[in-house]
Amino acid sequence: MPFLFLLFIIIPIIEITVLINVGQAIGTWYTVGLVLLSAFIGVNMLRYQGISTLSRAQQRMNAGEMPGQEMVEGLVLAVGGALLITPGFVTDVIGFCCLIPFTRQAFAKMVMSRFTVVSMGGQQTFKDEPDVFHDPQQKRQSPFKKETPPPRQGDVIDGEYRREDDD
Repeated sequence: MPFLFLLFIIIPIIEITVLINVGQAIGTWYTVGLVLLSAFIGVNMLRYQGISTLSRAQQRMNAGEMPGQEMVEGLVLAVGGALLITPGFVTDVIGFCCLIPFTRQAFAKMVMSRFTVVSMGGQQTFKDEPDVFHDPQQKRQSPFKKETPPPRQGDVIDGEYRREDDD
């Protein structure tokens, strides 16, 4: 709680200070232009990187793998996009770092190292990527398909039926 409070107090103070200093150095309108230009470039980069990440996630799901890396990268992209829309140069630098594939993947790995995936098949850590839901010795099966239940033990009654109103 104190960390977030400090974050919401310190970041705006740093942003205002940097904006004032840049405005004094290059002029107010050039500063406003740079902020708008960085937002425009950032939104276009976000669109391209988001589509790329979504495509990789779909490929992994089609291969029957859990797209954990891509899901976390999507969250990092969302944070980066929000930071780029926020006016200021410090948040723009952090936002662009979230959009650049190398740094985005590093952020995602850092986040994934702190979390655990819980599925119907049990509990696994992200460190087991790419086959989070699979035992390497078992036949490959999509984690999104339901497993067939084991056959029941006991009496089996075989029969036929027909509806009376189908005559």
